[in-house]
Amino acid sequence: MDWYATVKRHYDASRYNNANVATFVVAGKITPEQYKTITGEDYEASA
Repeated sequence: MDWYATVKRHYDASRYNNANVATFVVAGKITPEQYKTITGEDYEASA
């Protein structure tokens, strides 16, 4: 499965917000760089 394409499609359709996209970074499905490409913001991991 192409997680990046799937997450981006849902984000672009307003089904996912930045917090939703961040969960895919935490799960290891997309990279922090891909998060930035999708959302336009830097990924910041929670402490």
